[in-house]
Amino acid sequence: MPPHRSDPDTQPGTDWHAQELLLMREVMKLVGRSLAPAFVLREMLHLMSELLGLNRGRMVLADEAVPGAERTASVRHAYGLTAEEAARGVFRWGEGITGRVLASGLPAIVQDVDAEPLFLFRTVARAQLPPQTVAFIALPIEVNGATVGVLGCHRIRSRQRHLNDDLALLRILATLAGQLLQLEQLVAEERRQLAARNEALEHALDVGSARYGLIGRSPALLQALGELERVSQSQATVLLLGESGTGKELFARAVHLASGRRDQPFIKVNCSAIPDTLFESELFGYERGAFTGASTARAGWFEQANSGTIFLDEIGELPLAMQSKLLRTLQEGTLVRLGGTREIRIDVRLVAATNRDLAREVQAGGFRQDLYYRLNVIPIRLPSLRERREDVRALALHFVSRANQAHQRNVNLAPDALARLEAHDWPGNIRELGNLIERLVLLADHTLVTAAALERFMPEALKDARPAPASAPIPPALPAAAGLVRDYQSATSHDAQTLQDALTRHQGNQSRAAQSLGLTLRQFSYRLRKAGLR
Repeated sequence: MPPHRSDPDTQPGTDWHAQELLLMREVMKLVGRSLAPAFVLREMLHLMSELLGLNRGRMVLADEAVPGAERTASVRHAYGLTAEEAARGVFRWGEGITGRVLASGLPAIVQDVDAEPLFLFRTVARAQLPPQTVAFIALPIEVNGATVGVLGCHRIRSRQRHLNDDLALLRILATLAGQLLQLEQLVAEERRQLAARNEALEHALDVGSARYGLIGRSPALLQALGELERVSQSQATVLLLGESGTGKELFARAVHLASGRRDQPFIKVNCSAIPDTLFESELFGYERGAFTGASTARAGWFEQANSGTIFLDEIGELPLAMQSKLLRTLQEGTLVRLGGTREIRIDVRLVAATNRDLAREVQAGGFRQDLYYRLNVIPIRLPSLRERREDVRALALHFVSRANQAHQRNVNLAPDALARLEAHDWPGNIRELGNLIERLVLLADHTLVTAAALERFMPEALKDARPAPASAPIPPALPAAAGLVRDYQSATSHDAQTLQDALTRHQGNQSRAAQSLGLTLRQFSYRLRKAGLR
């Protein structure tokens, strides 16, 4: 047993207030020097004994939960107890005085341990205690409102110091102990997250990026990659969500390459590029004579993807009639060609993608609810480039290298140009960045592009351009196809009245109305639907 100074009660004229201040000052100095709870808590118990006569202090903390076993707590930190005594200090919830404090979360005061039948003498035998009347004080230690331990100590009952003073100080120390334990949990959790992130980063750098062609180290990208790899070996449908230009096709191919179907066909279909009248024949094929001009039978995309993966991009563009046929194919694993009568069994893994809010489309009646639930088995959200700014530099250098090889150029980006690219919001995401880099490589005047030279290629250059003087002739408008830069705009860039006015000015011609607003026909049609005008 560690040696003790003489009991403060035996020292004449003890200034208890000064002793309390000294204890708190020393404890806070320890906290300032080290955030390790084990060191601080043991010294706290030491000072309680040496300065205030609160002896044999112990911190009883909850043990790790074991399924099917009773909850227990053990002495983790102590002062004035031998190693053997501390090892015996294991309590079940509700057992003895300590167990009752653990179970109830309420403090306990035993005025005389000899007269209390619930006091177990488990850690220290009665013969090892002073012959005088001994009291025992136990206070709960809480973390986030839950009792996780007990601060306990012995006290000679007949003392010059009031019991209420000891209780007030012990409450403060128990609260401080809970805060230190909570801080330890937070630090441990932060370390676990950092370790997991580093592991994911190393894994992505070692195998993921090189194998799938996905470039980047940002946490948002690594999270999406991790979800992709966890589901790749299953046969469940994957729904890729996110803004346009975030790389859905690359992710869909990555799902295929990471699965057991990697050596089988990967078929990609852009649903927005298929006319409504051709959907069925394109997806499911047709028999000879099914329609005028069908001189031979043809297998559809689903048949061609048999044993492999089919990627349906922009699946929100599917007409309602085709949605029911797609649902039947997914549920039954069979299809019937247009003009055919026999069912053809297929084994296809579906990866779908959309930048629409399908749940809202279901509420609006534009998408079947049963198909939505069938597709939404494993949704994976692809982060926008705004969420992975730390990847812009690597992506820009990749696109520069690719464009240089494709066009036999030798263009490089200066550090300030890379910083300028990182500062941009990229509403068009990776597609916008790739297009800008290719344009830059083709049109740059010098081999080293600085931030100043980059500005004329950035979308803001169009917005910031000064208007021509009033006396200057207005140049004729260029056709949309001749423009070098089309600025990316959000789906809410034009209100319903602006869209309606453009249609009215061009006598209902959507192509010309879209061109007048700087939009493609597809963008214009999408905004019409969003505004309820179509």
